[in-house]
Amino acid sequence: MPHNPQDQQAIWTERRSWTAPRIYDPRKRDGYAQDRSRVIHSASFRRLQAKTQVLGLHESDFYRTRLTHSLEVAQIGSGIVEFLQRNSPCQGGIDWLPSPFLIEAICMAHDIGHPPFGHGGEVALNYMMRNHGGFEGNGQTLRILARLGEHSLAHGQDLTRRTLLGVLKYPVIYQDVVRVDAEYQQACLQKDDDYKTIDMRPWLPPKSIFQEETEVRDWVLSPFSAKDQQQFVLFENRDQQHANPLHRALDTSIMDIADDIAYGVHDLEDAIAMGLIHQSLWQAEVMSQTVFAHSSLFDAQQITQWLFAGHSRSLKRGISHLVGAFIHSVHLQKQAIFEHPLLDYQAKLTDEAAQALQVLKQFVWDHVISIPEVKSFEYKGQVTVMELFRVLWANPDRLLPRSRLAKLEAASSEQQRMRLLCDYVAGMTDDYATRVYAKLFSPYYGSIFDRL
Repeated sequence: MPHNPQDQQAIWTERRSWTAPRIYDPRKRDGYAQDRSRVIHSASFRRLQAKTQVLGLHESDFYRTRLTHSLEVAQIGSGIVEFLQRNSPCQGGIDWLPSPFLIEAICMAHDIGHPPFGHGGEVALNYMMRNHGGFEGNGQTLRILARLGEHSLAHGQDLTRRTLLGVLKYPVIYQDVVRVDAEYQQACLQKDDDYKTIDMRPWLPPKSIFQEETEVRDWVLSPFSAKDQQQFVLFENRDQQHANPLHRALDTSIMDIADDIAYGVHDLEDAIAMGLIHQSLWQAEVMSQTVFAHSSLFDAQQITQWLFAGHSRSLKRGISHLVGAFIHSVHLQKQAIFEHPLLDYQAKLTDEAAQALQVLKQFVWDHVISIPEVKSFEYKGQVTVMELFRVLWANPDRLLPRSRLAKLEAASSEQQRMRLLCDYVAGMTDDYATRVYAKLFSPYYGSIFDRL
């Protein structure tokens, strides 16, 4: 059966709060524009200004936070859509491209579930929740948008179906894809007593959503055929690893590329500005790669001169040229796997661009994200999150705000109480988590007038 974007507009702009089908009225305000507004004005989005991207928040007011990163992903995402609309020969895919409002809503929302202290906080919360449904930043994003957000008591930010589909980066359930080998399961039974010295690498969470949001996922996917729904949630099992989700929607593929470009290019800009990366290292490890030395995407020698000229105007010019080159390397591809175009069409980078971006991402990882100076802050954040979680769980009546305590007391199971406490800790900013930690554990810090 052919699929027409206009005929299906009403389906994709539905919200979970609607109790009966509504007739699409093009004279009313665009539903995706409303979604974008709800994301921008949400408390979770504002909190991103005080959550770490890569470098510490107090190092400088120049370096990126989760908020500025999300805004840049939205700008790159809308740039990709605009480029594809003007240049893609794939007319069937063009018809299903998201509007600027829609892709910006998805991109700006994609990180709102990340906890304090970046991926370090994510791993820490997953460790604390390992026997109670786990924790994963993308899963928390869906939970906030569909359940916890302040716009609606029952449905969170109550976004449209297509916006939630775009944010649904990993449409698989945590318990279905988490490792099942004996070594991992035995490790789950250990006590928290040694959490300051435990190796946290095994506790990277599986890419997934929480079991509590299964109903939300099923509602989002309900317009697709049963065959498409079954195919879309498939995953690949791997030995002694979490299973790997296999599929994502068209809008998600655009957001994902925009996120990768921002990660690889903008984090590089911060590192150069901070003096963590010098031209000799760049020449040795990036320019020596064939994909850069003989690039048809950009003039790599000219970009190198701009990046390391020593002033911000030139640095920004080099970064802008890199971003533009990657945007202009995106194309639409039909997979011939799904019946519905929203699932079957994907945005892809050319092989050369994908290889070049991977070189940049690996370079940033090796010389910024994984260096001891950055990892020490990540470790400190992990310890802060785990100790806060453990103490709040042990003393909820003494330490939790009364509104949070009331929710815990109303919960019907231990897993539900753990999830509610996890929501509270995950919603903290870096600064707030640090202040609460200091107030609880430093004898000379804090006052009874500090609000929790």
